[in-house]
Amino acid sequence: MSADGVLGQRRILVTGVGGAPAFDLARLLLRAGHEVIAADCDHLAPGLLIPGAVARLTAQCTDARYERDLLELCEQLHPDAIFSGVEQELPLLLRMRPHLQGLKVRTWLPPADAVAACVDKARFARVLREHAIPAPGTWLPHRLHEARTSGGALIVKPRHGQGSKNVHVCATRAQAKVLCQLVPDPIVQEYVEGEEFTADCLTGPDARSSVILRRRLLIKGGLAMVSETFRHGGAEDAVRRTLSALGMTGVCCVQGLIRADDTAVITEANARFAGAFLASVAAGADLVSQALRGVFGFDIDHERLRYRPGVRTTKYVETFAAATGAGADLEVTDADRRD
Repeated sequence: MSADGVLGQRRILVTGVGGAPAFDLARLLLRAGHEVIAADCDHLAPGLLIPGAVARLTAQCTDARYERDLLELCEQLHPDAIFSGVEQELPLLLRMRPHLQGLKVRTWLPPADAVAACVDKARFARVLREHAIPAPGTWLPHRLHEARTSGGALIVKPRHGQGSKNVHVCATRAQAKVLCQLVPDPIVQEYVEGEEFTADCLTGPDARSSVILRRRLLIKGGLAMVSETFRHGGAEDAVRRTLSALGMTGVCCVQGLIRADDTAVITEANARFAGAFLASVAAGADLVSQALRGVFGFDIDHERLRYRPGVRTTKYVETFAAATGAGADLEVTDADRRD
């Protein structure tokens, strides 16, 4: 991937580089010839060590200083645009959008209702139910007595969580009731068996969407370590209906399962790049460049978002950098020098 001739070289602020989505996005942007400001609230975030990126610490998005920190960073470094890798930042970025526009910093954010549904799993489940999109049954703790188990399991997880943190599977309502006391701001969902998939999606201002499906073949800590692109009419239809129900624009990843009867169930949507979106890129979908075009007001070329099924990618853990003592110079691995 090389810098789009229409866009030229841009300076892009990528937040949340401690996580896989923003880490991989920052490296792809650098390889494409853009300048990258890599930001995170954790000084140990690996993305702060990406060779060639300008590293900056910000306050956590739950901190009252977050908005001030981000605006000061933009005033100092003058990014052309922001991509957020932390979904909980999106409501704040929506609120900050007038100030960011005043600093000539572009954003491409979904409507407020779409953001609210993506960060609130109970609200998301309600949207799916109102649009008759297949989804697991979902209940708040005070409605736990209504949970349909039919001898099956239940899942208790944070209503506003991300990844697999504090997600628990249990067999009975009684167990779910106990877990609801331990999990922060919980919801209870029906456990659905099936093959997990993610759809990497890009929706333009005209509501036209490209959808790239990939199976989540090996999952560790909520992140798909092995992915393989595939096609499935029912899953693609369910994803498109979900994007339409949300009123989504821009980048989004939608997760679901394909059950034994070959029907698709939608479980989650995130208004950001997914943790394993590189599988879709490897399959030929030009996600990053087309997302950049959208940010800067150019039409999305959906022909560039076509993909090949059967492309498998594997993520792995490597030593990214090493240092001796606090404040020591970092030694970058040979693999990253080649990047």
